[in-house]
Amino acid sequence: MKSIFLSLSLLASATVGVLAAEELGIDVTVPVECDRKTRKGDKINVHYRGTLQSNGQQFDASYDRGTPFSFKLGGGQVIKGWDEGLVDMCIGEKRTLTVPPSYGYGQRSIGPIPAGSTLIFKTELIGIDGVPKPESIVYKQAAEKAEEAASAVEEKVAEATDKAGGKIADATEKVEEKAEEASANVVEKVASVVSGAAEAVKTVVADTDDVQEHNEL
Repeated sequence: MKSIFLSLSLLASATVGVLAAEELGIDVTVPVECDRKTRKGDKINVHYRGTLQSNGQQFDASYDRGTPFSFKLGGGQVIKGWDEGLVDMCIGEKRTLTVPPSYGYGQRSIGPIPAGSTLIFKTELIGIDGVPKPESIVYKQAAEKAEEAASAVEEKVAEATDKAGGKIADATEKVEEKAEEASANVVEKVASVVSGAAEAVKTVVADTDDVQEHNEL
């Protein structure tokens, strides 16, 4: 019984491994922002470079010919990996497709491609027929960096504002303290002057009284 369960477990694991290996890999290497993306039915123009996953050998490349490859997306004119892997793509975007045999040429040998090969395609969308090319391509990484830079600037401005506000508050407090000290000194001096004047008046009055007493004698 244990050997049966072990065999079933191994079979299940192998099946999962095969299914994972048969999945189409789509890696967006150069992301682009756009309003109009590719959809099935579009005639698109694509540059590509194809290599074998097994040894990295190149078997075809439109880049070498200098002319992008044109086809109707989703129309069965190309391998399944392309029909599914190039959907929702922006002009200027680049993707690397990992195409297993079930999405490529299966168990057939096609020219330099051995049967059962997993293929690697580096692709670049050059254009979509009937869709104007953008005046400039907005790369997501550049946009994200610009947003990060703007956010950093805002943070720096906020920090500088806070520091400036703190310094202004400190300066205001010191000015108020100095003003209070100056006011206290003025009051003290005025009081001293008044006190001195009062003493002088007392002296004058006393002298006047002495003179009067002298005259009376």
